[in-house]
Amino acid sequence: MKNTYRKLALLLVLIIAFGVLMSPAAFADGEESGTMQPKNGIKKISDLDGKTIGVQTGVLYEDEIKDDIEDETWLYYKMPNDMIAALEANKIDAYLIEEVGFYAQHYEHPELMRLEEKAGQSEFAVIIGNNEKQDTLYKQMQEFIAEGKKSGWLDQLYDYWVKNWDPNVCKIENVPTTSGANGKVIIAIEGGYEPFSFETANGVSGYDVEFMMNFCAKYGYQWDFWTMEFDSIAPGAISGKYDFGMNIVVDEERAEDSVLTDWYYVCDLVFVVEGEYESEMGFFERMVYNFNKTFIREDRWKLFAEGMGRTMLITLLSIVFGTILGFAAYMACRHGNRIANGITGFINWLIEGIPTVVFLMILAFVIFGKSTISATWISIIGFTFIFGCGMFEMLKVGFGAIHKGQFEAATAMGYSDTQSFFKILLPQAAQHFLPIYKSNVVSLIKETSVVGYIAVRDLTKMGDLVRSRTYVAFFGLIAVAILYFVMEAVLVFIVKRVQIKVDPRRRSKEKILEGIKTVD
Repeated sequence: MKNTYRKLALLLVLIIAFGVLMSPAAFADGEESGTMQPKNGIKKISDLDGKTIGVQTGVLYEDEIKDDIEDETWLYYKMPNDMIAALEANKIDAYLIEEVGFYAQHYEHPELMRLEEKAGQSEFAVIIGNNEKQDTLYKQMQEFIAEGKKSGWLDQLYDYWVKNWDPNVCKIENVPTTSGANGKVIIAIEGGYEPFSFETANGVSGYDVEFMMNFCAKYGYQWDFWTMEFDSIAPGAISGKYDFGMNIVVDEERAEDSVLTDWYYVCDLVFVVEGEYESEMGFFERMVYNFNKTFIREDRWKLFAEGMGRTMLITLLSIVFGTILGFAAYMACRHGNRIANGITGFINWLIEGIPTVVFLMILAFVIFGKSTISATWISIIGFTFIFGCGMFEMLKVGFGAIHKGQFEAATAMGYSDTQSFFKILLPQAAQHFLPIYKSNVVSLIKETSVVGYIAVRDLTKMGDLVRSRTYVAFFGLIAVAILYFVMEAVLVFIVKRVQIKVDPRRRSKEKILEGIKTVD
């Protein structure tokens, strides 16, 4: 255990030093240095012919401009800030984003430049969940949007959050009160999308959040915001799991399969390129600035702590329930029961053939699509089955390595079938399957990193949310990696202790013969 922590500490020091040296310069308070010029010479849209362009998955912005560019290659990214990292790493030459998103990015990354030529314009609507409340919620939302446009409230909201965006100033000043008399509504928002929806230590905030809070207050609903990847919002609403999905680009094809409201804001689309800049910060200044922005500002370390706790909860409960499930399945199958073996074999075949993230999305959006069960528990259910299947196979391997003479000898000594299994066979089998069990525990904790696809605020998701706020990829990603290392080390240590405890060579003669009558 001590050697593990020494290795972790050394690794942390090395990668932080490397990351700070290799990372782009940070700018305090969004102030840029020098005259900005495009780094790759791209000044107008026609210069993008034959170039590689980034765009966020599911926004459909590329449809607005693809006829004006020739021989381009489109690369798709989950989050807007991922495109900044790709641009800085020269993986893309430019990326396409809505103008309001660029304003927020430029505040933290003043080295980014937008092309003056507009790439198009998009309208953004609210998608209404496909459930029994759909008709009522649609009529109310249409009315709310129409009144907001007529009174000028939507314009005021847009000016405050978008045109005058300042992350140090903009916040929901007065949270509206709601009676909640008409029940709760689940609202799907994208996590880490300034200035529309983003995480703070005190909860979610932004344009979309204040918009929906006022809607709920007006019509007597209790709000429940679920943060997730953008491309999970529409599928979840269409399945009926969410009552509302925010920031959906109005598109004819999308409107065929879903219920979209009128637009509640409109904005231009722009291309973003990297500009030339000069750093005014030295090595230690950049390190302190980026560290403070990632962990200290707005108490963002609490988000990492919350995510780590949820990841551990999912992992531990999945291990416990999965171990019990796999063990119960093996006990039902070990004497050759055809029905039990057939069912277990089919479930194993099914789960092993489906990618983990697809399996979780089927559970979340199909099997439990209209259920109120939380995404965390859906994850636990999914990983319980995954770990249980692995446990079943481990037991087959472990007991298969024991010679059948061991059971015969135990029976001859007066052990019953159950006593033979638990006192003689299981301790020997454990020595064969526990090393595999340990590897499966490590694999499980890594696999849980995909639960963000179904709106679970796990460690990886929280890292993404912080990264989307700070636009500093390095510190957030390394913090997540280190915390995974720590969790894996703790769980592996526990499994190793169990492995030592069940080692037959460490058991006393009295313990082995416990419950057996002996002749003096």
